[in-house]
Amino acid sequence: MSDTNTQENLASETSTDAQKSRGSLPDYPRGITFEQVWAALMEERELMEKRRVEFDLQTKENDRQMKIFREQMGGLNNSFGEMVEHLVAPSIVEKFNELGFDFHRYGPNVRIKKPGTKDDITEIDILLENGETVIAVEVKAKIRQKDVKKHIERMQILRLDADLRSDKRRHHGAIAVAIIDDALRRYILKQGFYLIEQTGDTVRINVPEGFSPREW
Repeated sequence: MSDTNTQENLASETSTDAQKSRGSLPDYPRGITFEQVWAALMEERELMEKRRVEFDLQTKENDRQMKIFREQMGGLNNSFGEMVEHLVAPSIVEKFNELGFDFHRYGPNVRIKKPGTKDDITEIDILLENGETVIAVEVKAKIRQKDVKKHIERMQILRLDADLRSDKRRHHGAIAVAIIDDALRRYILKQGFYLIEQTGDTVRINVPEGFSPREW
């Protein structure tokens, strides 16, 4: 090959490299025009917008379902309150009276409010009262240790509220439960709570020998 041809090839390669370094437009596949690429991009954009609208609609539907769920839960809470008032509370009052307490008044779903406000700070499922003693009963289908600790806090609030009203009566706590294991049974009794357990269609108060109820 002559020197002249070699110089021409080098010049051609140099020119091509320079064009690449300057950043030319991409080479579209053979037969594809810029207009077709743009149309494809617009189609993809429309598809993304459609998906966004579908997502928004699904979000609204989820919100609607959540609203229905909350309403249903409210209904369940009302049903629970009615069950406690008409079924559980009378049996518990009867069983405590058999132990000699002579409770003449009880209230389901008693709310304790923050002094000077209308804000609830705790709620008692069943509050039993006579002239000397108050027993706050927490009702659970199945109990957990953290529920027991929560009832201790509830009793402390109840005692503070009683002190503000110069109520000198003894305050005790009780837990009524349908399902419980031996470990939690021992734990509840160790905390000084009366333990009320479901037995068939009634309840019994578990008062083992040596049990001493805690006073708040």
